[in-house]
Amino acid sequence: MNRYERINAELKKQLSIILRDGINDPRVAGKMICVTDAKVDRDLTLAQVYISVLNANGQEKDILDGLNSAEGFIKSCLKTRIKLRNMPALRFIFDTSLDYGMKIEKILDDIQKKEESSN
Repeated sequence: MNRYERINAELKKQLSIILRDGINDPRVAGKMICVTDAKVDRDLTLAQVYISVLNANGQEKDILDGLNSAEGFIKSCLKTRIKLRNMPALRFIFDTSLDYGMKIEKILDDIQKKEESSN
C-alpha cells in the first residue's frame, strides 16, 4: 500500500467518525452519512470525499451545503487525528453508485418475477 492509499484510507476512516459524531449543522446532523471513498490528489492539496446518504429524499444539495459550510471544523478535527503538513481542502461529492446499484437490482428482480410468472 503506497502513501496515497494509506492517506485515502485514513481520511475515509476519520471522516466517517467525524461525520457520525461531530457535526451540529441541522442540514447534516442526524443524517446517516456514509463516506464511500476519499481520494487525495498527488500534491495533497485537494481531497475528493464521496458520500452516500441513506434516505436523502431530495435533500442532497442541502446536505452538501451543510458539509461545505462545516469544512473548516472538519479540517480542524482531521488535523488532530491525521498528521499531515498541510491538510487538503475537502470537496464533498454525492456517490450515486449505491442508488444506481439498487435500481439495477430492482429491475433484475422484476425481470425474474416476470419470467417465473410466465412459466
